[in-house]
Amino acid sequence: MEKVNPVGAVVNRISFSLNGREKHVDVASHENLVDLLVRLDHFGARESCGQGLCGCCTVLVDDTPVTGCLTLAQLVDGCEVKTVEGLGAPGELDFVQEAFIEEGAFQCGFCTPGFVMMTHALLKEHRDPSDDEIREYLAGNLCRCAAYPEIIRAVKTAARNRPEGV
Repeated sequence: MEKVNPVGAVVNRISFSLNGREKHVDVASHENLVDLLVRLDHFGARESCGQGLCGCCTVLVDDTPVTGCLTLAQLVDGCEVKTVEGLGAPGELDFVQEAFIEEGAFQCGFCTPGFVMMTHALLKEHRDPSDDEIREYLAGNLCRCAAYPEIIRAVKTAARNRPEGV
C-alpha cells in the first residue's frame, strides 16, 4: 500500500527474506538497499562510493551480486537477500570467511564483506577459477589497502575448501 511520508516521499510496504528471516518493512521510494540494511541493524554491506564503483556494499539478491548503494530497496520485494552476516552457522564463519582470514586477505577490513559476497557468487559459477577469472570477476570491488594478492589466494583457498554440495 502506497503512503506519503512527511517530506513527500512515496512509502511502500515490502516483504523479503533477509538471511533466511522474513522482513516486512516500509521503504521510501528513494531508499537504497544498503540504507535499509543499516536500518535493520545489518552493517556488513558498507556504502563507500555511493556510485556502484567500489563493491563495498555488495550483497546477494536471489543469489545474484548487487551493489546495495544503487539498488532501490523496494526492488527486493519478494526476494531473498543475503548479507555477510547471513553466512555460516550462528557463531561460526563460513568457508569463504575462513579462507580470507587464513590468507590474511584484508587489512582495514572495510571492503572485505563485499569481496566475500562476490567470492560466493564467483564460486557458484566457477568451481576452480583461474587467477584471471578471479581478477575479472572481482574487478568491481576495490581494496584501498591493496591486499589483492592475498584476496586471490583466499578465493583459491575457498575453492579448495568448499564443503560438498556448496
